[in-house]
Amino acid sequence: MSNPDNGTVSFGYEDVAPDEKTTRVGAVFSNVARKYDIMNDAMSGGMHRLWKDQFVRRVKPQPGEAILDMAGGTGDIAFRMAAKGAEVVVADINQDMLDVGIERAMERGLDGLSWSRQNAEELSYPARQFDAYTIVFGIRNVTHIDKALAEAQRVLKYGGRFYCMEFSTTDWPGFKEVYDAYSHRLMPKIGKAIADDEDSYRYLAESIRRFPKPPEFAAMIRDAGFVRTRVESILGGAVNIHSGWKV
Repeated sequence: MSNPDNGTVSFGYEDVAPDEKTTRVGAVFSNVARKYDIMNDAMSGGMHRLWKDQFVRRVKPQPGEAILDMAGGTGDIAFRMAAKGAEVVVADINQDMLDVGIERAMERGLDGLSWSRQNAEELSYPARQFDAYTIVFGIRNVTHIDKALAEAQRVLKYGGRFYCMEFSTTDWPGFKEVYDAYSHRLMPKIGKAIADDEDSYRYLAESIRRFPKPPEFAAMIRDAGFVRTRVESILGGAVNIHSGWKV
């Protein structure tokens, strides 16, 4: 989150200048790109695959629809939506993540996807270009979340839909304590063991804590101009699917 009092934004538990956050987040994802999907499996016990399946069922991609999958570098969401016949543009600010996704697509023999390096806060696309905009586990890493939401609203067609899945903290008694201990103590150690990168995964754990709670983020989505907003919580709010419509 940003701190308007001193012009800083959060990078994990630190408050840093906006340009510094952009640079440091870029370094995090360049460091983890090659091990990103292996780490997702290790850290979620494979559950991230079920969450992503559920997310795509909510999006309901249709044949011929134009969908922008922002922060989708490795292709996990795009592959699922393309399988439904949607025309997906995979966008990410990090070229290393995109390179991993392109390699994975080639291994699968998928050539119907478009890949584009994009800053979520300043998309190069004209207004009213896409039928749907998706972003999964990416918006908490954006420097100015309000700008990214405004851009999502701008590039959607009237009647277009916005879907975002993001981590948060859980409210389930008992599980909350386990989840907090896991994310702050074990997650960086898993990152060290598998990806030889403890610091990046410590940041990812901390960034979840600093991200707005679901009601607050839902209000930000409404402030960006979306209507019929909804939050679907998984694991007591540890994961949330946010949605809204442009009218």
